Amino acid sequence: MSLLVVGLSHRSAPVSVLERASLSADAQLKLLQDTVAAEPATEAAVLATCNRIELYADVDKFHAGVAELSTLLAQHSGLGLEELTPHLYVHYEDRAVHHLFSVACGLDSMVVGEGQILGQIKDSLARAQELHTAGRLLNDLFQQALRVGKRAHSETGIDRAGQSLVTFGLEQLAAGADVQQWARGKKALVIGAGSMSSLAAATLARAGVAEIVVANRTFERAERLALLLEEQYGQRPTEGDDTDVLARAVPMDSVPLELTRADVAVSCTGATGLVLTAGAVAEAVEGRTGAPAAAPDDGRAAVHTAAPAAVREGGETPLPSTGTDENCPLDLSSVQSGFSVMGEAAVAGMDAATLEQHGAWAAGGAVVDRPRESGRPGAEADAELITALAATATRMGRVPERRRPEPVAEVPRPRPVLFLLDLAMPRDIDGAAHRLAGVRLVDIESLADASADAPMASDVDLVRRIVADEVAAFGAAQRAAHITPTVVALRSMAADVVAGEIARLEGRLPGLDDKHRAEITQTVKRVVDKLLHAPTVRVKQLAAEPGGAGYADALRTLFDLDQETVASVSRAENSTEKNRGPA
Repeated sequence: MSLLVVGLSHRSAPVSVLERASLSADAQLKLLQDTVAAEPATEAAVLATCNRIELYADVDKFHAGVAELSTLLAQHSGLGLEELTPHLYVHYEDRAVHHLFSVACGLDSMVVGEGQILGQIKDSLARAQELHTAGRLLNDLFQQALRVGKRAHSETGIDRAGQSLVTFGLEQLAAGADVQQWARGKKALVIGAGSMSSLAAATLARAGVAEIVVANRTFERAERLALLLEEQYGQRPTEGDDTDVLARAVPMDSVPLELTRADVAVSCTGATGLVLTAGAVAEAVEGRTGAPAAAPDDGRAAVHTAAPAAVREGGETPLPSTGTDENCPLDLSSVQSGFSVMGEAAVAGMDAATLEQHGAWAAGGAVVDRPRESGRPGAEADAELITALAATATRMGRVPERRRPEPVAEVPRPRPVLFLLDLAMPRDIDGAAHRLAGVRLVDIESLADASADAPMASDVDLVRRIVADEVAAFGAAQRAAHITPTVVALRSMAADVVAGEIARLEGRLPGLDDKHRAEITQTVKRVVDKLLHAPTVRVKQLAAEPGGAGYADALRTLFDLDQETVASVSRAENSTEKNRGPA
């Protein structure tokens, strides 16, 4: 087995890079075809989700495989190799198996334990099977990954460690409130009709929204999803179930109008550009509320300090405040916030030349750009410094060392009237929309930040043990399978020997009747089978152990097996696997 995976995910790359590296459906197909056409790879599969892009391949050379797969990912993603490489990770052989099994169990997901990845792995395998790029290794690997993922969900409580991305996103929109109560009675707009959008629509329906409008570029798909929602959630199936959702489909050009009616909008399309711009969102909020959805003051304005209570000489000279003083010789960025640039704390530790400039500036005079003279007498420098500071004190009085900054009244952000959930990669909704008043936006990036410190359930340890056991079992099975072509070739050679000896016997005993000929033939075959049984069974057991790959070579050497015969058996097996239909 020479399994290699090269990829990037939310764990290795920022969302901005994942957005630009995302692969369309056509790009994935072309990537698969180009990978198997490349010299190091004989099989290939692509796992592309909203937060990962991984290329799996069976390669005959590790370093050449890494170089080729990285180059192909860069070519088809549209990112330069130099830009993509720092975010790539590489797994080989058993570590690659461990990685995929962990992904299948939800251990590597943005939301730990989410089960949607199993459907994406299944789609990835089906795509490779349709293009005949998956041979024996990748067929076995991906099918086993699906079984491991299902086992993890059925035997442990990994589902409790996290929720699906949709559920987690709705929890973030609800901002700590109960999702059922938050969603009840709301009108929802779902943009897109793919698997993620369908999951979002079903989740919203179960949460109790009153209406779901589905918009999609292909109206028939939107209509189909709306019909399914109506059939499943449009009537109360059991007593006590208050789910009663009105669902309808609209074309994409109706989205601006529907956005003015919606309370919550979920978008997950395959579009390469923005589906909802910040301007479109602002217009929708204004159309809904009648007030412009301008970006509110979020309290991050510059801190202003209060003027002193005492009125200085004429009552019209406020003290300059940090960060707003023109021509001040101080490095204002280094002055601690809240200190007057004219106070004692501001000038502490300054050399004489800078103090002189500061004194002249404070007195209202021009700042003298006098070069520093290391040889100036200390007494003269002190006299000039004292004169400058005295003039300042005479004109303005003593300045306190520290004045409390005036509290800045933060403008409260209005309660959201439009909730936006963007589950697309690249993003569908302009990130600038989160600054609009009356809008709450949750996207892939904010979900990643919110889930970074999520507590891990104790069941995660159980899943990790399952993964470790399954990786060991898969490796043993693959090593045992690796020797199978050699065993088949050995038995084929033995059958040829038996056939040759029976033919020679018939030449020497031409009068042998059919009954005795059959008995002799059967006896010879039984002798050969008994002689080969123990060695072939034992060699499969030994080959399944770590480091057992050399037993196949030993078997070929001991029995002088033709290498081409063994290779032809392997090619026949791989051809059968590649021609297998979708899983």
